Amino acid sequence: MIEARHLRVLRAVAATGSFSAAARELGCTQPAVSQQMKALEGSAGTPLLIRTGREMRLTQAGEVLVRHASGILAGLTAAEEEVAAIAGLRAGRVRLVSFPSGSSTLVPTALAALRAAHPGTRVSLVEAEPPRSIEMLREGDCDVALAFRYGAGTAGRQSDGQAEWDDLVVRPILADRLVGLVPEGHRLAGAGSVGMAELAEESWIAGCPRCRRQLVDVCEEAGFTPRIDFATDDYPAVVGLVGAGLGVAVLPELAIESVRPRGARTVAVEPAVEREIVALTLPDLAQVPAVAATLDELTRAATRA
Repeated sequence: MIEARHLRVLRAVAATGSFSAAARELGCTQPAVSQQMKALEGSAGTPLLIRTGREMRLTQAGEVLVRHASGILAGLTAAEEEVAAIAGLRAGRVRLVSFPSGSSTLVPTALAALRAAHPGTRVSLVEAEPPRSIEMLREGDCDVALAFRYGAGTAGRQSDGQAEWDDLVVRPILADRLVGLVPEGHRLAGAGSVGMAELAEESWIAGCPRCRRQLVDVCEEAGFTPRIDFATDDYPAVVGLVGAGLGVAVLPELAIESVRPRGARTVAVEPAVEREIVALTLPDLAQVPAVAATLDELTRAATRA
């Protein structure tokens, strides 16, 4: 195995014509230069220098190594500088995947702060709901996943996503409470809070598949099965359907923040249900400075929201 430090010594010897002159240029002792040249010749398996008295010249193999040494050492120097830039957050790339309501609320704040602090770091964004976003993280298609999971319900079921995330680094971001959404003219529009059982006879509008499953669980714990007339992954569509008087819904507060609820009113629902917003990454990726900085800014974004 040819080492870069040995190539530097060979290049210095070739340029200066002697071990003593190379030692002065490199800031080391002549015996150290001699020792490293012997090690390099051992790695190469052939003599690299011909010593005749005070004169020293390269063998054919030595000339080949010197010819390649400049390009190799230049490439290593460039690589070292690039890695140092990434380590110092002067450069770097982070691929972020987020669910839609996180993309419109937490992500812009976090990425603006990251760009201000580390302008050389570049972040790309695509949208996906869990569990697809978690699959993307494990498959190497992203570096950070902003996702959510629901806490254990009143029946004590295990937290959604708890077991499936055991191998990941989980950074808690915020607790996002679910709120009820009813038409402005609804009988409960002015209520301070509403029990889920009071909505048992309503027509329901459901959101994403994971949210839909949570809605059914919460309603069943309240003693009824919701009649879901409309289902859509698009939060503005949910709000529009409620505003048109076509049903009621339960949405996360982040989703309400990202949409102007025209014709609809929000009400607190009891018992309280929250989803936990988290940022996920792989253990090795968590050590990458740009990824760690992105996790930090996503956490801070929750306090600024």
